[in-house]
Amino acid sequence: MRFGKPDRVPYLEEGIRDEVLKVWRKQGLGRWADIRKVFASDRHAELEPDVDPVPEVKKWPVSLSGLAVLRRSLDHRDDGRLPGDLAVHIKAGKARDYPLMLRVHRGFFLSMGVRGWNRFKELIEQLIYDPQLVRESMSIQGEFAAKLTERILRMVDVDAVVFSEPIGGNDKPLISPGMYEEFVLKSYEPVLAVIRQYGVETVIFRTYANARILIPSILKWGFNCLWACEVNIEAMDYRDIRREFGRDLRLIGGIDLDALRRGKDAIRREIEQKVPPLLAYGGYAPLAGGRIREDVTFENYAYYRRLLEMVTQR
Repeated sequence: MRFGKPDRVPYLEEGIRDEVLKVWRKQGLGRWADIRKVFASDRHAELEPDVDPVPEVKKWPVSLSGLAVLRRSLDHRDDGRLPGDLAVHIKAGKARDYPLMLRVHRGFFLSMGVRGWNRFKELIEQLIYDPQLVRESMSIQGEFAAKLTERILRMVDVDAVVFSEPIGGNDKPLISPGMYEEFVLKSYEPVLAVIRQYGVETVIFRTYANARILIPSILKWGFNCLWACEVNIEAMDYRDIRREFGRDLRLIGGIDLDALRRGKDAIRREIEQKVPPLLAYGGYAPLAGGRIREDVTFENYAYYRRLLEMVTQR
């Protein structure tokens, strides 16, 4: 991420779930095999503080006066909000030999209580008819996230922070760049100020949508790394993004999940055409663009991992 000359490329595991391993054990993985030993992965860790309202806000505020309930439910002093594995990383201290990331925000829609269609519809209407309510709600979330982030950063050094942003679909975000800056990025400023204060170098925008048109906005506000998951790979092709934004934007991921589903020829084209030029430029960690699921066979995954290792070493 520093555009340096590392001794080798990192291999990050995609977070393969137990249900996938259960299928793979019938396809050749082996009953007792540990996937992390079959395909060596570099350790990395992500601290996940609890940022949900406590107690749960069952009915989202519909007036400015009602926001007092939300504010009271977001107490950064609550020890229960600290990541459960925080003590492990504090103990590792300066001897830590793995990258540590901290998730600092869960993005616009989740922060605004969207869990289903009814709340989504209500929020879109509020953006139009009661924008001040949305601004104040996001401001409360931003202030809380900043204080919780600072509390954690006082205890442990991290290499990167992650803003999670499930913001739209394969075609486009659900709000425009202008609205995203006005309602979302402005509310992130207290968090970004804390991040700058503690000298965290890599600020990751991890999106679960085609957020291409938002990239100029996030760069303007201080983000410098894109981690795109579950996207239309043509719209978010990392080679095009790298040509457009150069060293302003580091990249994680970018390998098409559909290629892993289609078979070895598609996997070979994806890896050999995409990975070498991105690695040659620097500031890139190769990884599948989303979570591996049961529709990717063990044979295809094994071919992908072995080819990736061979190409990166070459």
